[in-house]
Amino acid sequence: MRLKKILMLGGSAQQIVAIETAKRLGYYTVVCDYLTDNPGQYVCDKFYLVSTTDKEAVLEVAKAENIDGVIAYASDPAAPTAAYVAQKLGLPTNPYSAVDILCNKDKFRAFLAENGFDCPDAKSYTCEADALADKENFDYPIIMKPVDSSGSKGVTILKDSAGYEDAVKFAFSFSRAKKIIAEKFIVNKYSTNIGGDIFINDGKVIIWGLMNCFRGHSPNPLVPGGEVFPAKLTDEEMQKAKDTLQNMVTKLGLVSGCVNVELMLDNDGRVYLIDIGPRAGGNMIPIQLSAIFGVDIVEMSVLAAMGEKLDVKPEIVIPYCAHYVLHSDRDGIYRGIEFAEEIEGNIFRKALYKNDGDTVERFDNAAKALGIIFLRFDSEKEMYDKMDRMNEYIKVVLD
Repeated sequence: MRLKKILMLGGSAQQIVAIETAKRLGYYTVVCDYLTDNPGQYVCDKFYLVSTTDKEAVLEVAKAENIDGVIAYASDPAAPTAAYVAQKLGLPTNPYSAVDILCNKDKFRAFLAENGFDCPDAKSYTCEADALADKENFDYPIIMKPVDSSGSKGVTILKDSAGYEDAVKFAFSFSRAKKIIAEKFIVNKYSTNIGGDIFINDGKVIIWGLMNCFRGHSPNPLVPGGEVFPAKLTDEEMQKAKDTLQNMVTKLGLVSGCVNVELMLDNDGRVYLIDIGPRAGGNMIPIQLSAIFGVDIVEMSVLAAMGEKLDVKPEIVIPYCAHYVLHSDRDGIYRGIEFAEEIEGNIFRKALYKNDGDTVERFDNAAKALGIIFLRFDSEKEMYDKMDRMNEYIKVVLD
């Protein structure tokens, strides 16, 4: 009997869990990645040195392997490719048009405005000179960012026009499409945004993994430093956030799978959808949410990509849970990480990316993380008290 084949776009350290899960489920795993040193190639059944953003090249791999499903687990750049290939071959997928909108911030802002969602004023640019010419035409503060990046790469908040030129160049440097967007900066009612993952089944959200985005311990305060569950919102605010997200899912025609979300509320109670990624969240968010809800979200993601029916009953089993991104505030040579006794008892899982002697870079974007730790707490107070003091409990040892 022929094994069903799944094409997995990306073989990074964070994507190995999806490859291992697919193999455990009995699927033949085919991985594409453009990096010659990706660790996933040593876990999968077959590997192709192909860029996950090259739609036609990946389509040829899919045809040659006669694959049954495609997944871009925890990868924004590969998500449009996965949808494109699956749609071309008549395989399970969310609509390519919807995925394309979500992966391009200018298209997403246009979608929000056209469909009656609260949305900041925004303008996109494909030419550096055009962007620079608008320097004095904005109502500051604004936020400048690439239309197609994640993990806060290439993002700058400008309180006034000082530093505008550098922000434009910085944003363009991280855009694969060479397109950036400038938008009005929204004043958040709370000190953190709301983020995490939702999971969709048959067009309905069945898991609400909404959490407070933890930032502040990084050299770049825009870089995600972790997620804290549950999110601190009133019942009314939480319901409004859920209604807004489900409305977006319905209007886009999303069918199934994990979706990474970031949103915020202003002082007037309006819900702004900041970034929505049509894939599982980075920093191993699905691992955290799986522990919280007592289900296997990685497995659910793989099964959804293969068009399988899901029979799950999520319920909260860890009421106070967080993850924290291990990082360094300077460059150096990695010698290890020391955890204080006060926090060691809260940690239930560690995922360390570095080995002794590896090069470490200053944590100014999400790609420079050293690993992730997952923590459980007995109360909300304990959780926030300890998360706010993580720098006191963790020491990164560098030469």
